[in-house]
Amino acid sequence: MPTSNLKQKTTHGMLWSFIEKLSIYGIQFVIGLFVARILMPSDYGLVGMLAIFMSISTVFIDSGFSRALIQKQERTEIDFSTVFYFNLFISAILYGILYISAPYIAQFYHEPQLTLITRILALNFVIQAFTMVQLTKLSINMDFKSKAIINTFSVLLSGVVALVMAYQGYGVWALIAQTLSKTALTLFLILFIKKWVPKLVFSLDSFKSLFRYGSKLLAAGVLGTIINNLYTILIGRFFTAKEVGYYAKSVYFTNVLSATATDVLQTVTFPVMSSVQHEEERLSNIYRKLIRLTMFAVIPCMIGFALICEPFIRLCLTEKWMPAVPIIQWLCMARIFTPVSVLNINLLNAKGYSGMVLKLELIKAPLIIGTLAFTIQYGLEAVVIGQAIVSFLCFFINAYIPGKMANYGAFQQMKDMGPTLLATAGMTAAILPIILFVPSDLWQLLLSIPIGGSVYYLLSLAQKTDEIKEVNTLLYNLINKYFRKK
Repeated sequence: MPTSNLKQKTTHGMLWSFIEKLSIYGIQFVIGLFVARILMPSDYGLVGMLAIFMSISTVFIDSGFSRALIQKQERTEIDFSTVFYFNLFISAILYGILYISAPYIAQFYHEPQLTLITRILALNFVIQAFTMVQLTKLSINMDFKSKAIINTFSVLLSGVVALVMAYQGYGVWALIAQTLSKTALTLFLILFIKKWVPKLVFSLDSFKSLFRYGSKLLAAGVLGTIINNLYTILIGRFFTAKEVGYYAKSVYFTNVLSATATDVLQTVTFPVMSSVQHEEERLSNIYRKLIRLTMFAVIPCMIGFALICEPFIRLCLTEKWMPAVPIIQWLCMARIFTPVSVLNINLLNAKGYSGMVLKLELIKAPLIIGTLAFTIQYGLEAVVIGQAIVSFLCFFINAYIPGKMANYGAFQQMKDMGPTLLATAGMTAAILPIILFVPSDLWQLLLSIPIGGSVYYLLSLAQKTDEIKEVNTLLYNLINKYFRKK
């Protein structure tokens, strides 16, 4: 693909993917504020206790086939159909396992309600299995506009369902209904917008070919999911449902910022990198530029939210959620390096080194498990402090091999963050007096966000960084294209 076309597709894809994620998280964020004011932290805790079972099931249903299809250069309708039927088969098997295991899960957490909740919530990934191939096809074609439309409407309508049920006093079932209705609406909209029908064929050769690549990602995904959800498992086992709720909501808020960048990059950069996987120089240039742009966006967002989260929580969620404030602040630190780690892993996936991704997960596992085992005895805040430390160390592990491939290792990546860190320090200096000396929570937020954002932008502009030039160019092009009359 010519460089100009690839750049245009990447920019267009990132724009629509950003619009999609911004719409999704924005809608979820606003509706979630109203729902959280009604529900109790323990309601979120009950759903949070099941996160690992749902996440692992989703990984098994996909089994790395989505990325295998994206990475494969000459894919056929037989490949898509084979993956589709495999997804359905595995989803039925896993639902049966979870249905039978539900009483034991409830017993483990000492929460009898979880038996029925597990059996109902597990229906979600059965429905989800019908959507995976279609969403993968959209990513392969870089049709992020359709994905944005589908996901935005499904999130909006399912959020309304949750809000109505919360006001009607359904408690935790409002959250379950939100999850199920979102997936069902996604399926309906996919069928309406993109009418794809699988062929009545299952190719063993196609399955073996895709599974050779996908199996490594499956193993890495299962291991990574287990490790990432160990926090919720052990917090749920050793602490109360209310404390799990504080943790789950804190993860949600920090993910709104970090995961927006992560999801956009994951969705767009993997097909882009895969398309130039054999062009070393182009791939390396894309990789370097994306890392710098990512940190330019993520660092000020995470630091800024850590600074303003206390007045934000008190004003928007009321005093009952205030114990979540220190958890959010430490998780903001933990999430800073997550998007860059995604890019580093994406470079390996794009080159077809899925086995190396598995090895990296195995290397990180003892560090994560050991830190969690040590910190959990000292309370929930100690656990998230440990998580922040581990996240920083894992950044170096994730960047080692990709850094050698592109001659752009962890220390060089951190060096390039210097201007961003300097501008963020200036932003922090502008926000702190507002937080410390302005008495009103509302005025703290109204002043901190525009003043902090303006200081960060002006300091970046003064340093004449490549990132601020890229942002200004993108904004200029968007204004010309969408807002000025030709």
